[in-house]
Amino acid sequence: MGQVTHMGGESIVVRRGEHGWQVGDEQAADLTSAMVLADLLAADLGTPAPPPAGPPRHSAANHGAVSEEDEVARLAVTVSQLEHALAARVRVEQAIGVLAERHRRPPRQAFDLLRSAARAGGRRVIEVAEDVVGSASNPLLPLPAELARKQPPARKRGPSPRHARSSASSPR
Repeated sequence: MGQVTHMGGESIVVRRGEHGWQVGDEQAADLTSAMVLADLLAADLGTPAPPPAGPPRHSAANHGAVSEEDEVARLAVTVSQLEHALAARVRVEQAIGVLAERHRRPPRQAFDLLRSAARAGGRRVIEVAEDVVGSASNPLLPLPAELARKQPPARKRGPSPRHARSSASSPR
């Protein structure tokens, strides 16, 4: 089982499954998406309860004779993975903010847009998020097409009154 976030009597459970991550009743392809989704669901439930105090409990059977070097190496890998996940999560959160602002939607709907675009393109959420954030900071980079707001059709305009008068009075 993954993280359990307690929210005023209710909890959100993030579990690793055969096809990705299970967050409540929803699926997420990667851990970053699962954690963002868990945060959004938790925000819908209310204020988080304080985390439990003290280190997590492990049974002696899980920690047999492990050398100190092995434990240090394992912890170093874990720290590296957590740092990577945090950086990815920050980028996804930034993309959610960009999409929420551009589409005038709540963060949960913006995340759903981001996740749908990633699935439709066969890409990871973080890859699409990086494109979205890049488009916000560089005007030369367009928002990915599947996330761009639909522009109303351009109105056909006739000649301006000034051009209509000048072309009517000038001989050809």
